[in-house]
Amino acid sequence: MPHTTSFTLPAVRTEISSLWKLAWPILIGQLATVGMGAADVAMTGHTNPEELAAVSLGAAIWSIVLVTVSGIMMAINTLVAHEIGAARHDRVPHIVRQSLWKALLVGLVACLLTNMAALVFDHLMLEPHVAAKAKLFVHIISCALPPFAAYRALYGYSTSINQTKPVMVIALAALGLNILVNYLLIYGHWGMPKMGGVGCAVATTCCVWMMLLAMLAWIKIAPAYRATYPFTHWEGPQLSSIGPMLRLGLPIGVTYFAEVSAFGVISLLVARFGVIQVSAHQIALNFSSVVFMVPLTFGIALVTRVGHAVGEANLRRARFISWVGVAMSLTAAIVSATVITVFRHQIAQAYTSDPQVQALCAQLLLFAALFQLSDATQVATSCAIRGYKVTRQPMLIQLLAFWGFSLPIGYVLGLAPAGFPWSPAEPMGAAGFWIGLVTGLTVAAVLLTWYLNRLSQQRLRAAH
Repeated sequence: MPHTTSFTLPAVRTEISSLWKLAWPILIGQLATVGMGAADVAMTGHTNPEELAAVSLGAAIWSIVLVTVSGIMMAINTLVAHEIGAARHDRVPHIVRQSLWKALLVGLVACLLTNMAALVFDHLMLEPHVAAKAKLFVHIISCALPPFAAYRALYGYSTSINQTKPVMVIALAALGLNILVNYLLIYGHWGMPKMGGVGCAVATTCCVWMMLLAMLAWIKIAPAYRATYPFTHWEGPQLSSIGPMLRLGLPIGVTYFAEVSAFGVISLLVARFGVIQVSAHQIALNFSSVVFMVPLTFGIALVTRVGHAVGEANLRRARFISWVGVAMSLTAAIVSATVITVFRHQIAQAYTSDPQVQALCAQLLLFAALFQLSDATQVATSCAIRGYKVTRQPMLIQLLAFWGFSLPIGYVLGLAPAGFPWSPAEPMGAAGFWIGLVTGLTVAAVLLTWYLNRLSQQRLRAAH
């Protein structure tokens, strides 16, 4: 048995080093991408409340579609990783070319659905000019979806052949460009038109196109892509290849949609409790989403590492890598949970100067600290399972967790609806919804851990 498959300290340290080497550029890239959204909100916030409201509403739709598209395109990570692990490098270019055709299809459909979703602003009882601004924001930023889908295809290809530094460099460059174009278009500097919040949509669209072109250029120039270079000749779309990619990727997209839409619904339900509860909820959620980038990054790296091992038909090593990755994510979660618990008041103060919002936010951050453990576990285990080219079961488990537990429990505890025998005497507000989130994420973590153990054991037995 190779030493890298034994749970000994040297073997675990070696795997941690390998996973971290793959993951750290992805982490910086993910944080830079989150930073683009933060820059949009922060820079628009210095105009007026109407502009900020329009950007927030438009970004809510954009983020849901963006995350869903990312999930659908994630199939290429597993497919390329399997071929690299099996030393079938000649098959990779075909996968990449067909993934780009898939990206065109997914991007155009997402663009259409996003523009249709913008019609919801006509029914939210918004100020007419705010609704108009939000719709214009969505119409402009939807043009970034086809290039974004293509970029995610190349992103998955690059990370699956262990080339993660381009992702980091391009994301950092995009963050810088986003801030610059925001500065020019939001405020109308250097002779540019003063577009307010709509300028953020133009900036984001420019940045996504830049990211795609930069990735194409990097792949063409860098020697690391020579063995699998996908652009040697023209190849039309082939349904026999795109179909299986969609069957693999759609469950991941549905999973991502279920999670982000559940958080979105909770935010809407909390809105009825007033500005203080909404503000505290959004601050705690925003900080949690930033911290979540660490286990998410380990998960993305796990898809590649497990996929390589499965492609090599080394199922013992795949199981070993899976559990080391889960342990790394859980360790990071323990650190983040400790930091949030100890510094929750300082975190709240960094976001707001309102004493009431600070106090409630500090309370909600305790729930955020608690669900770090289950959130990190569920994302790591689901990504490890995807490394085995299995996506439907994680989808079903996470749909059950978010829509079967988080939302119903949050609804009952948060709103205390009349007629429910198990409702609290008084609505718990945001705290009730966060209890629902903790419960749902714990269910997901337990079930996904069980399924990963079962799947890895079954594959190992089948190989002998």
